[in-house]
This record gives sequence, structure tokens and C-alpha cells, in this order.
Amino acid sequence: MVVLASNSPRRKELLKQIIDNFICVNTNIDENLSYCLPYLECVKDLAKRKAKEGQKLYPHDLIIGADTIVVFNGEIIHKPTDRNDAFRILSMLSNQTHQVVTGYCILKGETEIVKTVISEVKFYPLSEQLINRYIEEKKPFDKAGSYGIQESDKNYPIVESFKGSYTNIVGLPIEELIKDLKPLLIRE
Repeated sequence: MVVLASNSPRRKELLKQIIDNFICVNTNIDENLSYCLPYLECVKDLAKRKAKEGQKLYPHDLIIGADTIVVFNGEIIHKPTDRNDAFRILSMLSNQTHQVVTGYCILKGETEIVKTVISEVKFYPLSEQLINRYIEEKKPFDKAGSYGIQESDKNYPIVESFKGSYTNIVGLPIEELIKDLKPLLIRE
């Protein structure tokens, strides 16, 4: 069995693209313990700790843990704490380029694979009106960087362009993940 150590609806939808049957488990790890690390180590540590928690519940199964952060000018941009924080973050990212970094960990028996994937995102200049409307209608409080690339469209022109994996920006780099999962799934 495949276990996704996450309750993220976006990760769940992405994983459905490559795996038909899997279950999700919530891992209640203290994410603050990892934020003192350099950002590449931070996402790897978070992904690994989530996967290890999933493995405690399902020790004989294939476990996938992941975490996604936004990095701007070398600093981790967390999920917004409230409406004002979301406004501050979106204003800061307006007309700027930032990185989206996902760390993932796959555990199966003695096998442990831990990797990071980095994508770049460029925002359009965002007006106060657009930011306020986005916050009110899209409620970005559970998203790193206060936005979801999948919500950027003609009504919410937020993302001007991106480089790298689109699914990474959404929350799970499917293209990379499938390469690491194939050999493990064949053995099941």
C-alpha cells in the first residue's frame, strides 16, 4: 500500500495523477523545529519527519512525505497567519521573482529517498484591490506564500511566468517523484 503522509488536498489531487490507490494520514509534527535550518535542509527535514511519522503507523508500506515552502531573497516565507499577513506577503512578492521549494521523502523498508525540487515564479505587479479580492475569495491561509498558482487566471492575474515544475509549485513535483517511485512500486 502507498501512504501519503499529508492531508493537503492539493498533494492528494496531484498524487492521484500517478497512483490509483493510496491513503492519506495526518502527521502532527512541529514544523517550527525545522525552520531554523537553511531552506533546502528545512524542506528535506520536514518531508522526512512527516514520512517517519507515517511509517510509525504503516511500517511495512511505501510512505511519501512532502513539504513546500516559498523562498524570497533567501528567506522562507511561511503560510500567512492572518489576513494582514497574507496582504503583506502578496505585496512583498508583487512584481518579484521567488522560488518554490518542495522536499519529498519516500520510505519503503530500508530504502530512503530524500530530494528537493526548486521552481521559480514571477509575479505580475499586484494592485491592492486585486490582493484584497484574492484574499477574500480564495482564502490563501493554508498556502506557502499566500497563493496557489492554480488560482492564477484572467480573474486573478497573479503569476506572470514560472520556470521548472508546475506541479512542484502546486505542492508535489510529480515528474520527479514518479521516477523515484517506479522501481519501488514494481517490487510491490
